[in-house]
Amino acid sequence: MSQASPDELRLHRTGHISHALRCLSGLPGSLTSLDSSRMLIAYYSLSILDLLDGLSEKKKVIEQCREWIWKQFIHSEVGSGFRASPAVCVDEHAETPSSIDSPHLIMTYGALLSLAVLRDDYSQLDRSGIKRLLRSAQRPDGSFSGVPNEGESDVRMVYCAFAICTMLDDWSSIDIDKAITFVQHCRTYEGGYSQVPGQEAQGGTTYCALATLYLSPIPARLSPKERVQTIRWLAWNQDSGFRGRTEKPPDACYSFWCGGAMKILNADGYVNVAENARWLSACQFRYGGISKNPTETPDPFHTYLSLASLAVYQPKVPDDGDAGPGFDATWQLPDHDLLINARRETAEWALLHIPDSPRTESD
Repeated sequence: MSQASPDELRLHRTGHISHALRCLSGLPGSLTSLDSSRMLIAYYSLSILDLLDGLSEKKKVIEQCREWIWKQFIHSEVGSGFRASPAVCVDEHAETPSSIDSPHLIMTYGALLSLAVLRDDYSQLDRSGIKRLLRSAQRPDGSFSGVPNEGESDVRMVYCAFAICTMLDDWSSIDIDKAITFVQHCRTYEGGYSQVPGQEAQGGTTYCALATLYLSPIPARLSPKERVQTIRWLAWNQDSGFRGRTEKPPDACYSFWCGGAMKILNADGYVNVAENARWLSACQFRYGGISKNPTETPDPFHTYLSLASLAVYQPKVPDDGDAGPGFDATWQLPDHDLLINARRETAEWALLHIPDSPRTESD
């Protein structure tokens, strides 16, 4: 890759903050197809603002977001949790939600962390209802579906279930052993992990699988041989940025999925930090936001995961803040909780305030 100019190596923080705020206030035309997953848009947008300190002195935004998120919290026969979007709500005054308007596992994970970004006290949280949701969502093979008894069930949902149990500090509602067995069956001959057993390994599902194993309260780490094989597959997928599958072009989101997976395995020394940052710099949109590659339009998903990658792999900045033809102080980001996937302070807030019996700060 040719040497970029100093201006190209600036992290456009102000533009990325503006992009996140725009997506919170209303989806741009290029993202209207994602309206049915608006909770995730909120999670990624708020997480962008969190990493960039973009919520300071924005009390109105904080209160509006908090109110909107809690409006998506619903109760049903299968448990309580957060819906994906108001777009799936058929009748908000109905006593029970319809089959398409159900609490969703991924959206519940995103909503809990979004509320942590907003420093909510979770006083409205039905914890026993969320535990029922987790119990209802687990399938006989150990996997979880996003919506109980229907829809996709794969390693992404298992990760969300384990992250939620970690935040609740309560594992009583799920069968951990079955879930771990399902994840292990998703391992492929390459060393990566697929979405479900028998499919192709992908960077995102490999991160989800490894984070699940390392969140588990039951020891479920990789063997030395498995660890070496997985590191090798992940390292092969670095090409300036990272690709998500073998022989595919790099994509900005995999800088976190693959890079994060390597960090979990304590193999971050194999990541070319400067090249990763240069690739993500090239994916920045001049008016804010980061796209999957330099030719695409930006979105909160790729913007947040790119910033999360940079929080994990921060390019070296000279002590005087003037890097000349390299990276300047705009690239400095706060510490990141790799397994929960949030700013460390935000993850600590969730872990402290979500449990039934809140942990003390000394726990």
